[in-house]
Amino acid sequence: MLNRKVQPEIVDAINFDLKLKPYEYFTLKNGIPVYALRAPEQEVALIEWVFYAGNVYEKEDLTARTANFLLKNGTKKRSALAINEHFEYYGAFLNRSCHGQISMVRLHCLSKHLKELLPVVNELLTESIFPEEELSIFQQNRKQSLEVSLKKCDFVANRLIEQYLFGSTHPCGKHSTFIAYDNLKRDNLIRFYEEYYLNGRCLMFISGNLPDDIEILLNNNFGSLQCNKPDADAIVFEKHPDETKIHSVIIDENDVQGAIRLARPFPNMHHPDNRKAKILNVILGGYFGSRLMSNIREDKGYTYGIHSSILNYNLDSAWMISTEAGKDVCSATIEEIFKEMKRMCDEPVGEAELHLVKNFIMGTSLANLDGPFQIISRWRQIILNNLTEESFYQNILTIKNITADELQDLANKYLQPDAFYQLVVI
Repeated sequence: MLNRKVQPEIVDAINFDLKLKPYEYFTLKNGIPVYALRAPEQEVALIEWVFYAGNVYEKEDLTARTANFLLKNGTKKRSALAINEHFEYYGAFLNRSCHGQISMVRLHCLSKHLKELLPVVNELLTESIFPEEELSIFQQNRKQSLEVSLKKCDFVANRLIEQYLFGSTHPCGKHSTFIAYDNLKRDNLIRFYEEYYLNGRCLMFISGNLPDDIEILLNNNFGSLQCNKPDADAIVFEKHPDETKIHSVIIDENDVQGAIRLARPFPNMHHPDNRKAKILNVILGGYFGSRLMSNIREDKGYTYGIHSSILNYNLDSAWMISTEAGKDVCSATIEEIFKEMKRMCDEPVGEAELHLVKNFIMGTSLANLDGPFQIISRWRQIILNNLTEESFYQNILTIKNITADELQDLANKYLQPDAFYQLVVI
């Protein structure tokens, strides 16, 4: 019995021995791979269908994103209303998302309702018809949303900085426009759907309290799909970064706040520096006690928050610092950011600070493995990025063993002001 009069031993997170729970693997009768993680503690399940149907494959702008969204908006048998009512009746949530290389359909539900829900998901994946009226509503809603968003400095800043980094024709720098929404055609959506959903490539990730007959259930509903296309060669897009590094954009002269973005291209997660740089990034601006927060929020009071992150897109990566500040202190904010970068280049990180950050990262990693949904999400990231289980453990070893000298070397390699695009949008 736990003796509550005795204080439990305090253990640093850095001393945790994190393990990534293994998945079960099987294929459906049509060859679709399934990665499964069983956790019977709670009566819930998550099933994810991942299609190689992202915007890197589209010939007409916004086709991939629109086709993915409208999967739930009408089939040969059901209207959009009937589909939504079906999932709501069973307390389920069906979400769709579209990224650079992949598109996803994600089902959260009670395990006991899988038999009633999976046939309808099959219907969406095989009998969607993209009704003209649903497409028209989608176009109207998205154009209205875009019109509002383009008046917000942070939204505009996020779009522009990616265009500066990659070019407006690169998937990471290409964004929605009114013309692209107007040019959406039902025939193009159907053509994309047939090529990349009906006859494309699919993977499945399932987790939670899975029924004993889950393999039979999946085969009955998805074992006859034709989306078992073999791996294709990676698509490589040329980057056309902007030649000008410093930009200032005004969308509202009367606004009192400006959005600041500093960003540079960065090696993707297959590069050995990426793993180590994530730790350097946390020290610089990756958590509430970071140097940028301590200086620019706590000491100077220029902003409510500032954040630094390494963005791992499917195709490329970038190191980005983002914040919003009063327009009269935007220049001073950028100056202080570069001062903190220089300090990381000139001075090694202190032992106490490095120990604190290592504990923070390890604690966050532990929280990100709390439950089957989070664990299968980590596996999905590993598998879709062509990494191995060993990469997870290499990350842990890097966190535990990285030194202040290594971090200082990385800072001198990557935290040089001349490498960063600077953007202020007011």
